[in-house]
Amino acid sequence: MEYIRGTTEFQIKEPTVLSLGKFDGLHMGHQLLMEKMQEKQRLGCRTAVFTFDIPPRSLVEGESGQVLTTNREKEYVFSRNGIDYLIEYPFGPGMRSMEPEDFLSMLASKINLAWVVAGRDFHFGHNRRGDYRLLAEQGPAYGFAASIVEKMQYQGRDISSTCIREQIRKGDMALANLLLGYEYFVLGEVVHGRRLGRELGIPTVNQIPAPEKLLPPFGVYVSRVVLDGRSYGGITNVGRKPTIEGENPVGVETHIFDYSGDLYGREIEVQFLRHLRPEKRFASVEALADEMRRNIEQGRRVFAEYKRRKI
Repeated sequence: MEYIRGTTEFQIKEPTVLSLGKFDGLHMGHQLLMEKMQEKQRLGCRTAVFTFDIPPRSLVEGESGQVLTTNREKEYVFSRNGIDYLIEYPFGPGMRSMEPEDFLSMLASKINLAWVVAGRDFHFGHNRRGDYRLLAEQGPAYGFAASIVEKMQYQGRDISSTCIREQIRKGDMALANLLLGYEYFVLGEVVHGRRLGRELGIPTVNQIPAPEKLLPPFGVYVSRVVLDGRSYGGITNVGRKPTIEGENPVGVETHIFDYSGDLYGREIEVQFLRHLRPEKRFASVEALADEMRRNIEQGRRVFAEYKRRKI
């Protein structure tokens, strides 16, 4: 996959099917768009996703916001799904006031558009005036056809990034993962910690997620770790390690079942399967270690059941 970012100067000359949006979470609804794009890909089109380098709503409304997928995680998932081009377009001042027709003209000047795939809730341009109807009406003038995808629902509610954020904030990973269509994950480099886990005979790997990454409530989770194309069970603590003295940044710390090796500097994917318990302060490091061993035994049982369901 070619990742185009940090520039407004690019050209895609092959006939292309394009989808546009924030794609936060790349959930089940987004996957319908991907399936429609793959249909056109089989007909000989290249596939491209157009998004902005930061969520436009944060700029327009002054919100900081937290995201389900960071830009690096989007690159990871889109590449895994066979997308040919990911365009992360700079959201400069001119984008805020650009009329929908001018936006389409800009796209057509840079991409050989054959199809544009969008959902019925898609809006673009100044004051969000552009929508799927305008795409269908204006498409022929720019040489593309619009393919409009209906919203996917679960129990009478649209599947959306907002809905999934609600579940993650509550720690309901089972429902969040159902709506996503995959297990919610953190992708990041393994960094050095205090090596306390290794001293206790329970080695762990540490990640410091990007500040904008939405994390589930602080606590311990049964997890699945993807490394070099292989999967391992584990337990993961999300939080500040209150039993450990000093200032501890918010981190994701994972004990990987049946794995030994040096992962420092490596990028790993840690998926959240089930919440086990809230994070808490223990009276001593030894008491924390005893609880970790109990969590590991419980985590092994949960992960074994998870694997049986996946077979």
